[in-house]
Amino acid sequence: MFGIENYLGFILAAILLNLTPGTDSMYIITRSMAQGQTAGFYSVLGITSGILVHTLLASLGLSVLLANSPTAFMIVKYIGASYLCYLGFKMLTSKQQPLIADSLSEDKQLATAKSTNHWQIYQQGVLTNVFNPKVALFFLAFFPQFIDSSYAHGMLSFLILGLTFATTGFIWCSCLALLASLLSKNLRENPSIEVVLNKISGVVFIGLGIKLLTDKA
Repeated sequence: MFGIENYLGFILAAILLNLTPGTDSMYIITRSMAQGQTAGFYSVLGITSGILVHTLLASLGLSVLLANSPTAFMIVKYIGASYLCYLGFKMLTSKQQPLIADSLSEDKQLATAKSTNHWQIYQQGVLTNVFNPKVALFFLAFFPQFIDSSYAHGMLSFLILGLTFATTGFIWCSCLALLASLLSKNLRENPSIEVVLNKISGVVFIGLGIKLLTDKA
């Protein structure tokens, strides 16, 4: 159907791959532990959106450029690694936000700041995933194994598989975000420990950036 072969096998493989710890999982867990369930959920949405972007690029054939051009691969990798390090440095140097507002106006300001912060977390999740060239290469290597080469609408097959992979990933990553936030809830309620968690998150992001930079295709 739609040029897809062994769709059930693809779903099972996608679930197993999602269960395998990776950069996206570490990003979501770290966000959830340091900033709570809502931040983790927005991270999940960002990562999932990034997967959909990779799906579209792969279906259009643009990801082939990364596979065939070492220069393009290195540029995207450097951008992704630099961005992760930037996020880590930002968390290491950021000041603690007040947890309790003393007036109605301060409540509104805090609500606006939180809304903006969540949107920023979503954007950061998208960029973290999009600028990881290994994800693009993974899609090019993995998806064609389940697509009939004689099917005339291969782009449609790619899109369906990408949506499936994104759905399974969204479910699993949401569970990760929920679990991580619940386990760290008591820690975050202590202001001093909350600061430490943010610093640890910064170190983890920098570590992820360095790992991406040193990884080979």
